[in-house]
Amino acid sequence: MADELKHAYPDRWVRFHSLPGSKRYPGTADEYGIVLDRYNTVLDELFIGQEVYLITCDWSDHAEPGARPDDHARWHPGARYWTSVCENPTETDAELISCTHLFVSQIPWRRGAVDELLRAVADDATAGVMIAGLGLERIHHPYDGGADVLLPTTAERDTLEHRHAPWLSDHPRGL
Repeated sequence: MADELKHAYPDRWVRFHSLPGSKRYPGTADEYGIVLDRYNTVLDELFIGQEVYLITCDWSDHAEPGARPDDHARWHPGARYWTSVCENPTETDAELISCTHLFVSQIPWRRGAVDELLRAVADDATAGVMIAGLGLERIHHPYDGGADVLLPTTAERDTLEHRHAPWLSDHPRGL
């Protein structure tokens, strides 16, 4: 679901890459430092001094989430089940059901607060993470290779984009 933000709100969306040269995965301690610094720099600009929602997800072929995997709980302690979104939820297509189960917690934002989770995202050990303001007007969606950011206005998006222009993609659509 987090991946759909860029399509739903293209005028308020920007993507930043985690490493120079659009390298996707960190391979050294220095590169992990760059990745975490870029994630945290943007998160600080979006949320410093605020409470945020930390949203993680699991996937299954059942409408109910069931037990959360240990890794999910490790990266998001204190999360509570929020909701599930299922595709093809008809009985005739039961074998095609794909459900995303969202878990949420509310935390005060501080630099480094979710570094273990961000590192898991950078390693592609988890996905679908969103860090959002309480009004859901600002959303940071880290992924392995970068972060998609959704802002309330095009002007705010442009300001953030300009501030971190070296982290942008060379792709014509910003991907």
